[in-house]
Amino acid sequence: MATREAVELAVQRLLERLDEIDPEVRRRYAIERTVTCRVRDLDLVYLAAIEDDGSVSELTTTTRGNGQVKLTTSSDDLIALIEGRLSIPTAWATGKLRIDASMLDLLKLRALL
Repeated sequence: MATREAVELAVQRLLERLDEIDPEVRRRYAIERTVTCRVRDLDLVYLAAIEDDGSVSELTTTTRGNGQVKLTTSSDDLIALIEGRLSIPTAWATGKLRIDASMLDLLKLRALL
């Protein structure tokens, strides 16, 4: 089990990578949505507001959250996903990642990541 600090460092790296994406590309694939990522083993929820230009305007940590796009995983698997050691399709197919979102949301978000 990863520590909360390790998870937050990985999430910060993900946000930095999103900031580095060409603004035109972000606008093409961005959708204005709230995204929650529940980290089961830490009993922690990250809540992010993604704007229509692809920027993340708000990131908060809580013990509850209900976004339009919902992800659930473990701390180790979240870090592996962010670092690219685990792919989203593999994590989903093996039950390491639970996703509750529309197909359009998934396709657009996947294009950004």
